[in-house]
Amino acid sequence: MIKRQIGFLAIAGVLLSSAIVGCSQSATQKPAHTQQGQQSKEELILAIGGEPDNGFDPTTGWGRYGSPLFQSTLLKRDADFQVVNDLATGYEVSEDRLVWTVKLRDDVKFSDGQPLTADDVVYTFDTAAASGSVVDLHIVDKVEAVDSTTVRFSLKKPQSTFINSLITTGIVPKHAHNKDYAEKPIGSGPYQLVQWDKGQQLIVKANPEYYGKKSAFQKITFLFLNEDAAFAAAKAGKVDMAAIPSSMSKQNVPGMRLEAATSVDNRGIVFPVVKAGEKTKEGYPIGNDVTADPAIRQAVNMAVDRQALVQGILEGHGTPAYTSSDKLPWWNPDTVIKDADLEGAKNLLSSAGWKDADGDGILEKGSLKAEFSLLYPASDVTRQSLSIAVADMMKPLGLSIKAEGKSWDELESLMHANPVMFGWGSHDPQEMYHLYSSTTAGVGYYNPGYYSNPTVDAYMEKALAAATEQEAMEFWKKAQWDGEKGFSAKGDAAWAWLVNVDHVYLVNEHLDTGKQRIHPHGHGWPVTDNIDEWIWNE
Repeated sequence: MIKRQIGFLAIAGVLLSSAIVGCSQSATQKPAHTQQGQQSKEELILAIGGEPDNGFDPTTGWGRYGSPLFQSTLLKRDADFQVVNDLATGYEVSEDRLVWTVKLRDDVKFSDGQPLTADDVVYTFDTAAASGSVVDLHIVDKVEAVDSTTVRFSLKKPQSTFINSLITTGIVPKHAHNKDYAEKPIGSGPYQLVQWDKGQQLIVKANPEYYGKKSAFQKITFLFLNEDAAFAAAKAGKVDMAAIPSSMSKQNVPGMRLEAATSVDNRGIVFPVVKAGEKTKEGYPIGNDVTADPAIRQAVNMAVDRQALVQGILEGHGTPAYTSSDKLPWWNPDTVIKDADLEGAKNLLSSAGWKDADGDGILEKGSLKAEFSLLYPASDVTRQSLSIAVADMMKPLGLSIKAEGKSWDELESLMHANPVMFGWGSHDPQEMYHLYSSTTAGVGYYNPGYYSNPTVDAYMEKALAAATEQEAMEFWKKAQWDGEKGFSAKGDAAWAWLVNVDHVYLVNEHLDTGKQRIHPHGHGWPVTDNIDEWIWNE
């Protein structure tokens, strides 16, 4: 989870603090080259998101939704989502696909000067697997150091998505990974931590031991401001970049330009797909008789006007969403359906036996009324707006939906029996498995609606067992829609995906942030993934 802590009134103190520690450009700063297109500033102040609750330890989840910053990973994805080397010089997968052997660079040092070896990789993955955190390494049987630059991963069964664990897990030093590590990380990444004033700011400087392409900026201050304060800081010229909500994007800020990064940071409605009657082991109700009817779920998908949601709620800074992985390599474009098809939705419901027998404007099927609550996190204004808008869009269809804000604790107890507005979006195709597999039904937030389809399960199991990520693509796409079945809106419609939210920033007109790839869900700081490409142009 990410905190956004500082309010508008606190901004002056935070910025003053930054100035005191020397993170804003001062009169004594030695100027760099000033010719057009060349570097002329070596320090940045960014207000691009909240601070991580659990600090900067990759073994407990730091870096899963963006660059680890302080740590390196074995592999990484480039701007085109191709897998390339980072700490690794290459890897091999055994014929039975159970053993992954990774060769390491021999010239890497941690920021404390100690060499990074295979022992550190083994320690990192063993610790992450044992932490019980969001780092899912259940597929790993054992990790071994063959020699100082060779690591062998043995899996319990073949899994094509294991490569994403090598992409997202930052390597920590075995010799310095202690109880204080999350607050004082040591790594081999492009930056090292200088100072963390919790709730206020994080100061980092370039890691002189970094083996990769050096960033043009020697020092960066991250300010932990709420959206109003970040916007105010941008207007005052106190930050070089500020993450802002789309609702503020229409306001012109002198000296700053607006950048909107395309994302797979989606919002959508997860439906209970089973009938009511059962309860979880905690005693929470399961199922909803209305949304258990696939015609209801498909009709919502058909009738919703996604483009209107993008324009009206996101101020145009987003795209219509049809799955959890739109535009990613494993996305099936055949999942796209006609938006705002009210007549088609009405015909579908009528054919399924839903009629307005008593003339009150709400459809019935026998004694069952087409009405239900749509829940959303009460603290999230965007999800609230989406929920209310969808409820309004469904009224002409004869569906009565009550949008209700709840706390996260309340959602945990209610989400198995009520549709909920959730958000996901990952660079790992296994997220599809978590959202739609029968094995995850009722497990945490992934599949609260108890969706299950043997055909979909079979496709996803084949995707996981594929020899390569490329080979798995066909099966991921068929799980979404194979022409007859699938979990998407054309099939079971277990979700009604609505929008992908652009990540919107105000950026100093002199700062070039390079080529941004599609951003994942909004935890972490994915905009800094390509920090080595950022330059300052006078």
